[in-house]
Order: sequence, then C-alpha cells, then structure tokens
Amino acid sequence: MTTVNRLRPRRSCLAVPGSNPRFLEKAQGLPADQVFLDLEDACAPLAKPEARHTVVKFLNEGDWTGKTRVVRVNDWTTEWTYRDVVTVVEGAGQNLDCIMLPKVQDAGQVVALDLLLTQIEKTMGFEAGRIGIEAQIENAQGLNNVNAIAQASPRVETIIFGPADFMASINMKSLVVGEQPPGYPADAYHYILMKILMAARANDLQAIDGPYLQIRDVEGYREVARRAAALGFDGKWVLHPGQVEASNEIFSPSQEDFDRAELILDAYEYHTSEAGGRKGSAMLGDEMIDEASRKMALVVSGKGRAAGMRRTSKFEIPEG
Repeated sequence: MTTVNRLRPRRSCLAVPGSNPRFLEKAQGLPADQVFLDLEDACAPLAKPEARHTVVKFLNEGDWTGKTRVVRVNDWTTEWTYRDVVTVVEGAGQNLDCIMLPKVQDAGQVVALDLLLTQIEKTMGFEAGRIGIEAQIENAQGLNNVNAIAQASPRVETIIFGPADFMASINMKSLVVGEQPPGYPADAYHYILMKILMAARANDLQAIDGPYLQIRDVEGYREVARRAAALGFDGKWVLHPGQVEASNEIFSPSQEDFDRAELILDAYEYHTSEAGGRKGSAMLGDEMIDEASRKMALVVSGKGRAAGMRRTSKFEIPEG
C-alpha cells in the first residue's frame, strides 16, 4: 500500500460546486492550495448525478497544477455516497488526491470509505492506498469520536471542522456561521477547535477550519482565520476568491518568523555537531536554543517552505 501525503499545503481550501462548470473553470486560476469539487451541499439533489460526470471531466481535463485535488462526496446516511465514490474514482482516480467525507460520526464510516477506495483501486489497476481521506466533523457525536476517526485509516490526511452543521447539531444560538453566539462572553468554539486539533496532532494529521459564510466581509474572515491559525490549524476553507489571499497570508509564517526559524535550525545543527562543540544548548543572539527550540522552528520552517517562502538571512558560524 502506498503512503498518502499528509504534508500537502492546505492554507486555503477552496470550495467549488461540482455542478457549476463556470466556477470549476475559474477555480483553476486561483492561488488556493487546495480545491475541493463539491458533490454535497453545493449541489441540489436533482443535480448530483450529472455533477459527478462534470467533476470527472474537469479533474481529467483541467489544469490543477500546484493544487491538491479533492472531491467532497455525500455522507454515508444518504443514498448518493457509494455512487459518488465509484463514479469519481473510477473515472478520474489518477487525477485525484483525496476524497472528503462529510458528517463523519464514527470510525466505521471512514473504514467503509477506505474499503471501497481499495476495491476500486484494485479493480482499475490504480496504485493502492494513494488516495487520501479528509474527515469532516460536523456534529457532537463526530467530535466525541474524533480521535478514533483520526486513527481509522492510514489514508486519513486531515480533520476538518464543519461549523454550520455543528452549530445546528448543538442548538447554538447564532445564525451567522463561525461568529460567536450572543450572550456568551468567551470563545464558543475553543473546545471544539482544540479537540479537533489534539486528535489531528496526536495522529500526525492536518487540522483545517471550516467556512466563513459572510463572503464579502473579508475582515470578518480574517478575524476568524486568525483564531484558528493562532491555535495551530493548518488552513481554512475559502468560499470566495476574495478570501484566498487572506487565508494564504494568515496561515503562512511572517518573513521575520520564517527567517528566525531557519536560523535556529542552522544554529542548532552547527552547535550540536563536532565542529560546534557537541552542545545540547547554545546561544543565538540573546536567545538560548535547544532541542525544544528546534522542534518549534521545524513547524514554522515547514509551513514557510510549503508556502514557497525564501529566507532573507544567513547563519554565520560564530568566531572563536
């Protein structure tokens, strides 16, 4: 079995209706890290069968260079899921990176998708295990089972927070998706986001925040995105081209932080080497660095490199 790529850049995850050729065409030219062609909420029930074939066509014929290519199928409680997966993967499996499974409630639903994908791959002669799974948490039961969901299959690459359905499932008193409910003086989403983040990190997965539906309020989007980025999330959904740039910026390190992380890595490598005195800790300017510093720097450096950043500073071996 092939190992999936859990390190794909996902700062911005653009949702595109699978039934809208015009939007599918436009999405190819936007600088989003990931594009997911949606067969679920963005497609009316009567449009779903035809949308499957539209998605296959655009995956095979479109230019998605530099983007992670994902299709969101319908959830297992509907009658559409298996046909979504079979049609899309048989028709365009070679040009597909992941399947996104919405409304995941338990590990068994991920296992079922894994088994179906394996059957299709073997039947079609595709590389077994290459297609990843993105699991979307959208209700209380899914959140309670999120760690088991994260461990359910080696195909799982990301855990995604789906705020709209989640808010409805717990009777949250707000009609604005992603906004704080009136009357609660703290962050109503902190526990949810942290539980998803812990399950993701404990299993070496990425954590992705869901959409902000006020698509013309870019500053509102930025505020919500900063919250997720501050916690350590890897990216966020974008529903409108105007949100892409903001998401890419917020989920990338600043140039200053990226340069500092690269310096820490270089300095630590030197000082722990024979030439550097085999030290367990050392000074970099006014800061003491050690193994913990290296681990923190690796995170920032990894995100910057994935975003295509280039360092503007160079480590100088200290004299003497």
